[in-house]
Amino acid sequence: MNWLKQNGHYLLTAFISFVFIQSLFFKFTGSPETVYIFETKLDAWAETLGFGGIFAPGGIFSAKVVGTAELIASIMLIIGAIGPRLLQGLGALLSMGVISGAIFFHLFTPLGVAVQNADGSSDGGALFAMACGVWLASATLAWVRRENLLGLIGR
Repeated sequence: MNWLKQNGHYLLTAFISFVFIQSLFFKFTGSPETVYIFETKLDAWAETLGFGGIFAPGGIFSAKVVGTAELIASIMLIIGAIGPRLLQGLGALLSMGVISGAIFFHLFTPLGVAVQNADGSSDGGALFAMACGVWLASATLAWVRRENLLGLIGR
């Protein structure tokens, strides 16, 4: 555990930030994959529940909103890795929150574990596997920084 606290947090931060940052291009440019996931699959599902538009551009869970949360979490993790450890802990909690949503939508909506793309191809579960990896890394990092986080509530 000591190694994880002293050095391993850098690897966890790098992994989470890499996954989040590499996805920003897709989320912020309106790539066909992102449009299909957010606007076609998820928004159509939300429409059946009476919540149409929440995944569309301008919606509360649009790709740009999710991407912004991922960017903020990445910045907090990276700055916290070299500076205030509390910031790294808060970034880990934000990461867990964002990725918990992704995991939920993979498991409980028509999106599915293996995402079927608009062209009929499948990602073979790669997005879901990465989401699970980010969740585990975020949970581990939050555990490593638990003392800093608990300091916020006075233990």
